[in-house]
Amino acid sequence: MNIMIAGGSGFLGQALTKSFLADGHKVFILTRGSRALNGAQAVQWDAKTTDGWGHLVNEMDVVIHLAGKTLASWPWTAATKRAFLDSRILPGLTLAQSIQQATHRPGIFVQASGINHYGLRGALADESTPPGDDFLAQLTVQWEDATKSIEELGVRRVVIRNAVVLAKDGGLLSLMALPVRLFAGGPLGSGKHAMPWIHIHDWVGAVRHLIENENARGAYNLVAPTPTSNAEFNRVLANVIHRPYWFPTPAFLLRTLLGEMSVLILEGRFSQPKRLTESGYRYQFPGPHEALVDLLG
Repeated sequence: MNIMIAGGSGFLGQALTKSFLADGHKVFILTRGSRALNGAQAVQWDAKTTDGWGHLVNEMDVVIHLAGKTLASWPWTAATKRAFLDSRILPGLTLAQSIQQATHRPGIFVQASGINHYGLRGALADESTPPGDDFLAQLTVQWEDATKSIEELGVRRVVIRNAVVLAKDGGLLSLMALPVRLFAGGPLGSGKHAMPWIHIHDWVGAVRHLIENENARGAYNLVAPTPTSNAEFNRVLANVIHRPYWFPTPAFLLRTLLGEMSVLILEGRFSQPKRLTESGYRYQFPGPHEALVDLLG
């Protein structure tokens, strides 16, 4: 297959690209720089127009939208929050335009989103749960809506609502493990809120499963099937790397240091991958212990 990935130079895009290349597929990375994995082709774009690259969509079997400024960008000023929106919505609109203009359209479009779609509080959520009204939830709504028009063109569209992806290289795991390594591990705030996560192998496996499953369309939660609280996750993490599990970090201190960004680590709603498991996907790492042992043990 010919596969185009917007945001393919990030750690998720790189993991997906390696998997595709290993199976002999051709990968084209839309990038503003020149960075691409060996074996993948870097394609220049400005994420705003189809100039210079849009014709390549005619040759693609799969197009994947992973572009977006990382939420781990402190502090969350008005300009930063605008950048979160623009870096997701503008590339999405541009990709949708390129597909609309194509004479030969791809068979599937994969749209990234976030598990925070369901809001920060509430009962166990699945893909049928309506979105929340907080900033993060509404960010995912606008992110997803930017490419919704693709469905009207007859292209199968899959929305992947990603949890925190745990990996040895890249992502947030090394930063999450740092306080524990420094003997300061413990729950953040009350620790009762959700810690949504998924192992990188399961994330790649799930994306590929949904691409290859011709019946897959619509939204899927890419999150581990074992609901895990922040306290439980940090307790397992401390056990795996042989460190003590101490007192909680006060919520007021984290809110003072991080401001609005503190919602990323102090709040979260439990969710389940209902549609993904119903589609037949089988997890390699369903629980936090086996996942963290694989990555850190």
